[in-house]
Amino acid sequence: MRRTLLTLILGLAAGVGSYLGYFRFHEPTTTDSLEGRLAWMKSELHLTDSQFARIQELHRASRPQLQAMAAQVSLMQSEFAEFEQTRRTSDRVDFVEFARFVETRRNLNQACLDSTRRLVLASAEVMNPSQREQYLHLVTTAEPLVGSILN
Repeated sequence: MRRTLLTLILGLAAGVGSYLGYFRFHEPTTTDSLEGRLAWMKSELHLTDSQFARIQELHRASRPQLQAMAAQVSLMQSEFAEFEQTRRTSDRVDFVEFARFVETRRNLNQACLDSTRRLVLASAEVMNPSQREQYLHLVTTAEPLVGSILN
């Protein structure tokens, strides 16, 4: 009885250990950071070290501009929330101010699209034709908005 119980416990421990070890070993790389996304691109597209270095350089160079635009988008979202709060509480809308807001948002959206398009196309220029085709397919599939500005 003791041997059977010991065998079951050891078998269970070995099974759980191998299960956890397998999933720890096969855990996907994180793509939450810029470096993670670029590492994924390198492995998925089979980029050479020089291609990868150039694409890293392009992304790092565009990062400040993209972060500034992201801050502007965040500011626009809070400004819109203020418009909405004013509308709800006072049942009034300053249409001139709202028209200015809409125009500013439209311009910011266009700037974001243009910046994204430049980055995607500059990255694609570093690649060979088959890598470029696969990259553009991945980008347009993953982000339909990017796909629409590339066409």
